[in-house]
Amino acid sequence: MKKQQPFKTAILAHVREHSSIYIFITVLFLMGVIFGAIVVNSLNFSQKQDLYYYLSRFFGQVSEGEFASGAEMFKQSFLHNIKYVGLMWILGISIIGLPIILILLFLKGVVVGFTVGFLVNQMEMKGFILSFVAVLPQNLLIIPAFIVVGTVAVAFSLKMIRQQFMKRANEQIFQSLTRYAILMVGVSLVLMTASAFEAFASPTLMKGIIEVISNQ
Repeated sequence: MKKQQPFKTAILAHVREHSSIYIFITVLFLMGVIFGAIVVNSLNFSQKQDLYYYLSRFFGQVSEGEFASGAEMFKQSFLHNIKYVGLMWILGISIIGLPIILILLFLKGVVVGFTVGFLVNQMEMKGFILSFVAVLPQNLLIIPAFIVVGTVAVAFSLKMIRQQFMKRANEQIFQSLTRYAILMVGVSLVLMTASAFEAFASPTLMKGIIEVISNQ
């Protein structure tokens, strides 16, 4: 318990110190989600039909068990997420990477909003239930991980800017870089857990939901 207390204190201090950045990043992500949902409504009928055709084929494959192996899905999911987060992490070290970090977070929100919006738009309540099973569970881990990495990357980038242009010699960059690297390790473990759920649990849940929906 004594070891946990300083850890909790450090987390609370971190959130308080960067609260404004956390709020900005969260709002930016939510704007991306809203924009993604709006984009669905801007698609014409032909585009929606084409997308729904491919989506229906995918659902058919899932219901028949014709999807990639769990190990392959885990590999693809984890590599995709770790590359995305890793790019933000690297951009945080770069002074010129700040605006790109914000763009990447916005685009992540667009993808989530478009996916859920399209399912609901095409399948209504069934689409909402399907997105609740297929999209939400892993994103309960992935989205906070992205927001944390984005916030810390922006904060680190701002610190680098102060160090470079304001000659703030008292900024302990090396110590901050060490903590920054440790954060990436922790986030990698979180993404690994999310990818494992997406690869091994989501297909089974999706198959059950699709069968229930198809029988209605």
